[in-house]
Amino acid sequence: MNIVNERCAGLDVSKDEVVACARTPGVGRKRVSELEAFATFTSGLEALVGWLKARDVTEVVMEATGQYWKPVWYVLEDHGFELRLVNARHVKMVPGRKTDLADARWLAELLEHGLLGASFVSPAPIRELRDLTRYRKRIQTHSAEQLRAQKILEDAGIKLDSVASDIFGVSGRAMLNALINGERDPEVLAELSKGVLRKKIPMLREALRGRFRDHHATMLRIIVDHVIHLETSIAALDEQVDRVMAPFVTARDRLDTITGIGKRAAETIIAEIGADMSRFPTPHHLASWAGMCPGNNISGGKRRSGRTNPGNRWLRDILTQCAVAASHSRDTQLAAQYWRLKRRIGPKKAAIAVGHSILICCWHVLTNDCDFNDLGGDFYTRRTDADKRRDQLIHQLHDLGYGVTLNKVA
Repeated sequence: MNIVNERCAGLDVSKDEVVACARTPGVGRKRVSELEAFATFTSGLEALVGWLKARDVTEVVMEATGQYWKPVWYVLEDHGFELRLVNARHVKMVPGRKTDLADARWLAELLEHGLLGASFVSPAPIRELRDLTRYRKRIQTHSAEQLRAQKILEDAGIKLDSVASDIFGVSGRAMLNALINGERDPEVLAELSKGVLRKKIPMLREALRGRFRDHHATMLRIIVDHVIHLETSIAALDEQVDRVMAPFVTARDRLDTITGIGKRAAETIIAEIGADMSRFPTPHHLASWAGMCPGNNISGGKRRSGRTNPGNRWLRDILTQCAVAASHSRDTQLAAQYWRLKRRIGPKKAAIAVGHSILICCWHVLTNDCDFNDLGGDFYTRRTDADKRRDQLIHQLHDLGYGVTLNKVA
């Protein structure tokens, strides 16, 4: 086979050790393989850099192994190596030859002959933004804490959530704090309500009458403190996200014009796919990478499965949420698409399909640096052949036993 990369190396990365195999020219047409193991401490990675440079290695490949590849990637990236990250499922070894040394040699040989496709690795600013948005998503557990608080109140016979829509609103928190601090009189607790909730004071007096005990107060105090801590942490993350997002504000604002996408969703999308779409030649490449398009598994002329491929679960999650939000919009193409599909394939698959459409829109908006132009809620109606649609409706009425006479209106 032809040699594509004269001086290359393959790395087998684990938690505590990196096994490197360098492939370089030998005497005549022979190729030389050199193997060496390095610790994953910073000093060991610096030694790896020196070892690669001593052999004039220009391109390095490694497998995506959990989080362990990242520190190795970052050190090599700082020293100017051309790096390639590959999916471990795409470079499986021949059974019976599975060792770290064999893995490193196999990766080096595949890279040498140009047989590896690189995975998408975002630039450093996008990686930093991704870490922040993903952690912000992980600690957004308000709903879980609210459910725990409701469970405690229910156990105590307090029906606050039956009257107040949000027990962690201004009025709800005032009542919860009063309960925690020892107040048990329903009259006093109901008077803590604010705004429109004061219209429900008689109901509040009934709802706040129960058997609230000290152990309920202890658990509720922990939950309220936890919610306050989460809100403080999320606010700090929001400030940091805004600072890191500064170079991508224009792209974020462009995405914000798409139906269903808000400011925070736009930040998450940019954190996952970046603002430069040149990495994805077409919007369909992006949809395939994200796992938002139907699977392709056909054998013997039979389609075995249309299940979507595994992709970026963070991106998939936010696009699905945006699709559901878009379904509640009025007179928009995405809402029309959702409700048309929901009747036929169900809400979950419809949300995935609309999420796919939103991702396609994101690619075009970022590529062309333009705002989103909604095609209207009658988009699918306009595309339908009016005569064909008329005949279908007449046929349905005939099946129901009705005869119709058509008069064309002005």
